[in-house]
Amino acid sequence: MKHKNKGSDAYDRDLGMGRLIERRDFLQGAALTFAAGTGIPALAFGADLDAAIAAQNQPGYYPPTRSGMRGSHPGSFEGAHALRDNPKAIADADDTGEHYDLIVVGGGISGLAAAHFYRKAAGPNAKILILDNHDDFGGHAKRNEFHVNGKLLIMNGGTAGISSPTPYSAVADGLLQRLGIHPLELAERTYDQDVYRKYKLGSGVFFDQETFGADKLVLQPGGRQPSVEETAAFLAQAPLSEAVRRDILAIETGNTDYLPGLSDMAKKDRLSRMSYADYLLNVVKADPAVMPYYLHHTDGLWGCGIDAVSALDCWGVGFPGFNGLNLQRTATSRMGYTPGKDLETGGSYRYAFPDGNATIARLLVRDLIRGAVPGTTVEDSIAARVNYAKLDNNGNAVNIRLSSTAVRAINSKGGGVKVTYLRDGEAYSVRGKHSVLACWNMMIPFICPELPEPQKNALHYLVKTPLVYTSVALTNWRAFANLGVSRIRSPGGYHSSFSLDTVMDIGDYHSAKSPDEPVMVHMTRAPAQPGLSEREQHKAGRAELLTTPFSTFERNIRRQMNQTLGSGGFDAARDIAGIAVNRWPHGYAPEYNSLVDPDEGLPLLTARARAGAIAIANADSGGGAYTDVAIDQAHRAVTELLSA
Repeated sequence: MKHKNKGSDAYDRDLGMGRLIERRDFLQGAALTFAAGTGIPALAFGADLDAAIAAQNQPGYYPPTRSGMRGSHPGSFEGAHALRDNPKAIADADDTGEHYDLIVVGGGISGLAAAHFYRKAAGPNAKILILDNHDDFGGHAKRNEFHVNGKLLIMNGGTAGISSPTPYSAVADGLLQRLGIHPLELAERTYDQDVYRKYKLGSGVFFDQETFGADKLVLQPGGRQPSVEETAAFLAQAPLSEAVRRDILAIETGNTDYLPGLSDMAKKDRLSRMSYADYLLNVVKADPAVMPYYLHHTDGLWGCGIDAVSALDCWGVGFPGFNGLNLQRTATSRMGYTPGKDLETGGSYRYAFPDGNATIARLLVRDLIRGAVPGTTVEDSIAARVNYAKLDNNGNAVNIRLSSTAVRAINSKGGGVKVTYLRDGEAYSVRGKHSVLACWNMMIPFICPELPEPQKNALHYLVKTPLVYTSVALTNWRAFANLGVSRIRSPGGYHSSFSLDTVMDIGDYHSAKSPDEPVMVHMTRAPAQPGLSEREQHKAGRAELLTTPFSTFERNIRRQMNQTLGSGGFDAARDIAGIAVNRWPHGYAPEYNSLVDPDEGLPLLTARARAGAIAIANADSGGGAYTDVAIDQAHRAVTELLSA
């Protein structure tokens, strides 16, 4: 296809841009409009739809099967942006007359867990309302579901697993046990490691022509610590200069002490004050041309390049170049949350469901609302179809109200709280005894204007990490088998990595066992802008995500997969059955970065302080993008409210 001009109609046709696949850029099948004079979004339903009936109660409502632009999908953020840009744009709210014991803002794992803990303490009859701006519950723990050639395919649209740099607390572990989640047992009986081994699939690096001068997929040597000879053989096949190959080999396998004469702690302190890029270029003295190879190493963990992450943190997660420093495997106060805690504690158990943590969200909903999720076990929940019509009914003790953006939460003079939310272009208010704000921190100062300025500043300080998790449904994975890879790193690619899904058999869900069967592919993109600090890279990436149309993502997805897998027989126009782009402009919860944050750490205590009958719970308030953090913060917030 190189003979076609990129962006031309003929080029797009070859990529399959005109083919009918599972993709939609409309919210709930309806075009997005705006309430007159407010800048606040409304849904323009057709004449055959009854606008008085909430979308989530309409027959056939099932957001996991929606494709196209997901994550922060159209309709999920416009109301929040309108509030941010013009707080006075909110019209007078209609009082629904409802009164709850607890109103939760945010239906992610932290919000759902807060409802669980509150009901556990207050009793099963406690009335709880959960408001969420998305068309589905789960927050960042979203599920992408495809049906290809009669086969069910599932992929995580957000949070992937339950692993954490700390062992789960008794509270967080107790909640998993309550839901029937026993990670070690599940890992032993649900993972199938033999399928990819049977086809001898390993990892590879794709060097693209635009970045490296030639398109070439090079298989990486197997094992955790390849020998010098194996690494040299790998580099010999790469389209790199001899100088770059030499320096990468030294970084990967060398034993030079680049900080001689310093103690262990002095070395760590020095490394905490420079980026990994600075370390490679100015301490190791590597050729600057090694940067394209290493720049995106940190995308998956930090959502930005190695120029914005400390060398100490990169050592902590096992990046190369530090062997000769002989650093002790202990943490320091200047390490970031992830590697520091992991070195101190050894981390938690590891497990990931086929849809990531969406299963945890589903199990929490099953625990909260009878009949919403069929079945009784973890295994039978995987292939179950959620009954969304049961989520918000008068007879429920707990209600989950989707597509409802909270725009105001205030303490009432006579006690309790009043929460205002937007839905279908209208503003409504509900009242409650308590409220937990389990949304992300940067939004809270706009929702809760009565907070003191120091707290608002602390909440604004925590900039979330933008990320894109793309799920691609394929009719087969023959090209992967032909090329001998299941996972590919693309240092210069639009997505910096992509891989076949993990082979699992759990309940009625069974992953592909043959290359001729449909399969899911997970792709990761960090839209950061190199050359800036981490926080500024994230702000730039957020702006990019919100202005990039689905067609741009799709064109790049098709082109990258053709470019990488074409020599194995892949044809995007023929083999792609569906695409879901999970766009998260506000993704990972922020963690400590010694390059930009003060020595005393993040202002977490100030940011999450209770305000009367309003408490704050989310992963942001715990300073770590982990499931146990979200759960622990929910428990802390509920405890604060009930203790007060």
